Amino acid sequence: MIPFTRVKGKDCGKITFYGLSTCAWCRRTRHLLDNLGVAYDYVYVDLLSPAEQEKAMENVRRWNPNESFPTLVFNDSTCVLGFDEERIRAEVGK
Repeated sequence: MIPFTRVKGKDCGKITFYGLSTCAWCRRTRHLLDNLGVAYDYVYVDLLSPAEQEKAMENVRRWNPNESFPTLVFNDSTCVLGFDEERIRAEVGK
C-alpha cells in the first residue's frame, strides 16, 4: 500500500500526484494545485521504503514509461507529465 497524503480542496475528480521531495518542478506543480484549491493525493516516491517505492514506480510506469517526475494522473484516465500549467488547469477545469 502506498501511503498517499490527502490535500483537501475542491473535488475536481481523482487527482494523483507522484513526485520527488528534491524536485523543483514537483514543488511548482504542488504549488499550482494548492493555488487552484483542488483536492489531490500525493506521494514523494524518494521518501518511501524500498517496497513502497517499487509499488509506486509500477504505478508511474503505467502512465509514464520514462519514469520522470512530476507525474499527475487525473481520474485514472489522463496523465500530465512534468510541470505543464496549461494542461493541469485544463484537467481541473480552471
